Amino acid sequence: MRNKRLGRSRWSVMLTGLLLCVSSAVSAADTIKVGVLHSLSGTMAISETTLKDTVLMLVDQQNKKGGVLGKKLEAVVVDPASNWPLFAEKARELLEKEKVDVVFGCWTSVSRKSVLPVFEELNGLLFYPVQYEGEESSKNVFYTGAAPNQQAVPAVDYLMNEIGVTRWVLAGTDYVYPRTTNKILEAYLKSKGVAQSDIMINYTPFGHSDWQSIVSDIKKFGSQGKKTAVVSTINGDANVPFYKELGNQGVSAEDIPVVAFSVGEEELSGIDTAPLVGHLAAWNYFMSVDTPENAKFIKQWHQFIGDKKRVTNDPMEAHVIGFNMWVKAVQKAGTTDVDAVEQAMIGMTSPNMTGGTAVMNKNHHLSKPVLIGEIQDDGQFEVVWETDGTVPGDAWSDYLPGSKDIIADWTAPIKCGNYNTKSKKCSGQNY
Repeated sequence: MRNKRLGRSRWSVMLTGLLLCVSSAVSAADTIKVGVLHSLSGTMAISETTLKDTVLMLVDQQNKKGGVLGKKLEAVVVDPASNWPLFAEKARELLEKEKVDVVFGCWTSVSRKSVLPVFEELNGLLFYPVQYEGEESSKNVFYTGAAPNQQAVPAVDYLMNEIGVTRWVLAGTDYVYPRTTNKILEAYLKSKGVAQSDIMINYTPFGHSDWQSIVSDIKKFGSQGKKTAVVSTINGDANVPFYKELGNQGVSAEDIPVVAFSVGEEELSGIDTAPLVGHLAAWNYFMSVDTPENAKFIKQWHQFIGDKKRVTNDPMEAHVIGFNMWVKAVQKAGTTDVDAVEQAMIGMTSPNMTGGTAVMNKNHHLSKPVLIGEIQDDGQFEVVWETDGTVPGDAWSDYLPGSKDIIADWTAPIKCGNYNTKSKKCSGQNY
């Protein structure tokens, strides 16, 4: 009798365990998992932590609307810690272990390049919210930040045509985004008749803090009797000592204006902006834009984060647009299946915060407005120039010999991220 009872007890334990496993699986299936892949520590945390909070806010808002397809959204947050190989490991963890349905993440291009093979291997879906260098289009990525023709090139045009700049300092952090962007800008400047001697290029490592000699060199370069400007692709927390040193050495916007592509409201919130008044930034959104959509967005952000002093910025808006489009695409497809959602995304629209409408094009890049903002002493930007309408993002540059004949088109019959219009061949990922 004792053995029979023991046997029944064991079967009871096993059955209970099985039921718990089934219950757990059912519970997991009842949620749609949203991966959040942003650095919460390290040199890029200054920029990326806010983007993590933005995704959490969007998930919370959507759940209050009833979720998606009758299921609640579940955010899965990891910290790749500004470590580029770790980005790939964390991406694999999200896709293989956590089984997320979509990922919102990355800031630097080197982090995006690190995770790209993982997303393509495992057929994951990444929404990338930050301006980048172009020269890429993947089936598994939607690029909701600016391509060079939506930020870098218009910024140079503004400096050239509105301010009369003829001498150029291209200053960046030493990785793929600044180097490729500056390669494009160098070719563009030369196409406009700028001599090589009027172009100075400088790169510094992530987290660089000693800017004294570099700012001194910039001052010297700008003292040749020609109007000079700095085009900055400096990323992360290195911006804080860079701008401080500009102030220390008396480099004013009237003398040598700086136009930045990676400095927004979040980065300025940590420094004294009084000496920086008049310097510029090029983005597709500024917190200061006066529209009903933006006012609503700012109010929602302050309510969620519980701090009315917290600012908003361009990559936050890019996440809002990408997230809203993804929700609509899932609803349209009736599933979170990556291939179905990817096709449903093309042509999707969403209001942006500047009053216009963002459109997802067949190259997985958005049509967006371009704005130039001038730094104010309160850390905000006053918009001094903007495009008449939206500008479609170019995945491939018109100014690089190896790129000008390439397009990205993820619709039939091409379905290719780097299709050569002359050879009529796809030289990369397609399906």
